[in-house]
Amino acid sequence: MDDLDRTLARLAGAPVPASLDGIEAQVFARIGARPVARLTGLGVGGVMVAALAIGMVGAELPATASPAVSLSPLGGAS
Repeated sequence: MDDLDRTLARLAGAPVPASLDGIEAQVFARIGARPVARLTGLGVGGVMVAALAIGMVGAELPATASPAVSLSPLGGAS
């Protein structure tokens, strides 16, 4: 065993500090007391419909053909 294993074994056998006794209740109380921003179902639905409409319109728009750009710095075919 190395030092880390011995330290972890000693920590596992140590008694639990009294300060940790009610920590879960404190954490859950703080989570419950936090204000939560809730979106209404109608608002989320509206955003989803708008995103779907934008996607469908964008997919249907015709793409214009553009000429190929030469990769050669001095022109010419590449």
